Amino acid sequence: MKTIKDLKNIKNKKVLIRVDFNVPIQNKKILDDFRIQKALPTIDFLQKKGAKIILVSHLGKDGTDSMLPIVNYLKKHIKKDLILLENIRKYPQEEKNDIKFAQNLSSLADFYVNEAFSVSHRQHASVVGIPKFLPSYAGFQLEKEIKNLTQVFENSKHPFFFILGGAKFSTKMPLIKKYLKIADFIFIGGALLNNFLKAKGYPIGKSLVDDFKIEKNILNNKKIILPIDLLVLDNKKYINKKITQVKKSDVIVDIGKESTQLIKNYILKSKFILWNGPLGKYENGGEKASQEIIKTINLSNTQTIIGGGDIVTIYSKSKKEKINKNLFISTGGGATLDFLTQKTLPGIKALK
Repeated sequence: MKTIKDLKNIKNKKVLIRVDFNVPIQNKKILDDFRIQKALPTIDFLQKKGAKIILVSHLGKDGTDSMLPIVNYLKKHIKKDLILLENIRKYPQEEKNDIKFAQNLSSLADFYVNEAFSVSHRQHASVVGIPKFLPSYAGFQLEKEIKNLTQVFENSKHPFFFILGGAKFSTKMPLIKKYLKIADFIFIGGALLNNFLKAKGYPIGKSLVDDFKIEKNILNNKKIILPIDLLVLDNKKYINKKITQVKKSDVIVDIGKESTQLIKNYILKSKFILWNGPLGKYENGGEKASQEIIKTINLSNTQTIIGGGDIVTIYSKSKKEKINKNLFISTGGGATLDFLTQKTLPGIKALK
């Protein structure tokens, strides 16, 4: 796979860069610019080489969101001129990976750069179609993602502690199966936890649960660690309860104080940490445990990889007394999950 460092003589050449500027926006203001910031070094590098930059990204799910907030942001952070195309998902041919659509996009430039790791698991025209028609390269962040995430299954140190949260149980089950063979301990949190608690016979109240059934050999595996207490929403009040005390009207929003301390203890005795997905419903007051864990990870300086869109948002908003020098934050959500399972992605394969 070639990277942008391999690009030569590109002065006045047009470079089409697939970025992922699908960031949270409220009242036309960007709430978290993490993904945009991670793409800026690649843009700056190519502009200094004299290249003319064309950016392509999506925003939102259905293509109706305006790119104007992104335009306003880029005007403040990029001095030189560039072109940002309209929301690419406005065109149904994008998600269908229409070959003619990809060819039309490729006609805009001389070179293609993938700087959108977080969508590289998608078989979309701007991800896997364009490389068929243009010399294609990886951006700096994409290169970092591959290098750091590859360490998980090739050079990880032990004890290896895997913290798995978030929802979408069926998409995370392959991860659990794979990393039961690699990790020393796996802590289950987020909505994912509710399935484990229900399967174990614990009450979960009105909490979100998936129909997916957990295999007994996974449910009873000694490497799997479940919380001992929870933060629940009980009649509009947030209450810390033991996992046996959840009422039918309760909604689990986070892991409890004792469980948070339990994770901290595992962090302090681990040499490698992989964390995917928040431990609670951060949008409903369930971000405290994740914030506490982030603080502990930063103080520990343990080699750590954090991935999953929501947990990255929590990290960005967290107060940091100290930054872990051995921490890598992935820009991917589903892409990170897929890479950790498959060791590659369609968008990466397309560059070879």
